[in-house]
Amino acid sequence: MRREALLTGGVVVVVLAAFIGAITVPGALADPPEDVRESYLDLRETTIEPAAVTGQTVTLSIDARLSHRGGPAENVTVETRAVDADTGLVATTVTRRVGTVDGEREVSVPTNITVERQGGYRIETIVYEDGERVTTGRQSVQNVDALTPAFARSPVTFERFENAGTPLDAIAYRIDGVSDNRTTLNVSVYLTNTGDEPAGGITLRLRARQADSNVIADESTVGIGQIRPGRTETVSTELTVPDGYNYWLDGILRSDGVVVGTESSPANLHPTERLHENETQREVGFESSDFEEEPAGGSGGQPDEAMATASEGPGFTAVGALIALLASSLVIARRQTNE
Repeated sequence: MRREALLTGGVVVVVLAAFIGAITVPGALADPPEDVRESYLDLRETTIEPAAVTGQTVTLSIDARLSHRGGPAENVTVETRAVDADTGLVATTVTRRVGTVDGEREVSVPTNITVERQGGYRIETIVYEDGERVTTGRQSVQNVDALTPAFARSPVTFERFENAGTPLDAIAYRIDGVSDNRTTLNVSVYLTNTGDEPAGGITLRLRARQADSNVIADESTVGIGQIRPGRTETVSTELTVPDGYNYWLDGILRSDGVVVGTESSPANLHPTERLHENETQREVGFESSDFEEEPAGGSGGQPDEAMATASEGPGFTAVGALIALLASSLVIARRQTNE
């Protein structure tokens, strides 16, 4: 009987101790924790577009889209770097801290990187989870120098006549008159505002450039007023050039002193040679004197006389010939005397 009492008392003590421990120890009665699910991160796509363009640099806006499933991904970071395509050197590196990503969803991680406006780059995107690399993506951009800086942009451009049934030039001309071996051209330029707002405040410089020598025969500058959006305006001016040559009619658009557009069209004034796009004809008997500027005022006949004297040169005048004849006679007479 005593043994049974002792056993019963021991069991009671153990039960009481377990009960007291369950009360005093936090979480002792809680359900056992579930297994932590593994997280999965994947780089689904990377998009690249220019955000800002200056004369020397380009800022690229890069959007990396991460796909997540499974348990929470902690301490996620995205490293983006631009590698020069020619040298293989890292041009710049930017790291974005994303933090914890949970739930089955996609996460957008935008990053801006700035590179020099030249050549091409390989864009590498590396995703880390808690310091461990989990996925990598690569893309490339080429001809970064072809991006137009903001200061060199204008909605006003030379009309392209893309829907015309026959080839048309944005710069056209007609002959207004010919006098003293000089031709006066009436040049018309078609300018279109491709923007959504009225645009103006630009200047158009037109010049006639001789095709074989690149000599500027004449030029003119015209101010452009406001052009309504989607409208084309015609700007005209006159250029006077020496007759019998072929020319490139160059149009240069400037906005606040910056060239924002250029265009060239041929003007064929030579009777036999023809000038076409991307082609220059040679051997046209170019004379630089045809392109000399006329003097502002006359000075009588003195310049012509001076030019005549200079063109004759020493030894070719009548006096020079007489002196040479007398010298020869003296030499002959001296020889006869010695004999």
